[in-house]
Amino acid sequence: MQVEKYLNEIAEREGTVHLTLIDPASQSPEEAAAMAFAAAQGGTDAIMIGGSTGAGGVLLDQTISKIKEVIDLPIILFPGSASGVSAYADAIFFMSLLNSRDINYITGNQVMGAPLVYKSGIEAISMAYIIIEPGGTVGWVGDARLIPKNKPEIAVAYSLAGKYLGMHYTYLETGSGADGPATPQMIASVKHALGNNMLIVGGGIRDAETARKCVQSGADMIVTGTVVEETSDVTGKIRELVSAIKK
Repeated sequence: MQVEKYLNEIAEREGTVHLTLIDPASQSPEEAAAMAFAAAQGGTDAIMIGGSTGAGGVLLDQTISKIKEVIDLPIILFPGSASGVSAYADAIFFMSLLNSRDINYITGNQVMGAPLVYKSGIEAISMAYIIIEPGGTVGWVGDARLIPKNKPEIAVAYSLAGKYLGMHYTYLETGSGADGPATPQMIASVKHALGNNMLIVGGGIRDAETARKCVQSGADMIVTGTVVEETSDVTGKIRELVSAIKK
């Protein structure tokens, strides 16, 4: 399966893609597999695997292997560093944290990880990763110059830079545990500038209304992670979100 083509076709056919993010460091591989299965039952389109800290190595491989035992959906790596590469995944969001102050998050980890991606043969999907305030753990770890929510023009400038550098996807992220995603004005402004390039929005999306507003503003893909860890009914919560964003 070509994962990027699969995601793009869903976006075209159904309006929006839903991605469930699972952090291998937050639970055992078996628990992660149960979460992924429940999310699949709720209608998620793919599983993202990664985290800001402790999400690599054997634990990452074991988590992906366990998830693959119970679902057939694509598993996409969302690495915090070069250690977040696993040959067991179907694809990787090969991303650059464009508004980081640390060169390692712009090109350093990418240089270290690229040979691993090449040798493993997993599909690389290029992504411009942009952190919006408050930023959460990823903003702190990635030493990001957080973009203020009331400055959509800055997000647009970074997004255009990513587009002109050849990146297919742009991800506006406010960080896990944030009180909400990027503003509707920022999402709309960035999507207008990106045109046909895919826009992903994540961080602080906990309910159907918030997800719907992101889609109405221009998001092509929605990522939910923290809410999956917090709820006792993963299937029900994912179904609620998916129902709100599909045509």
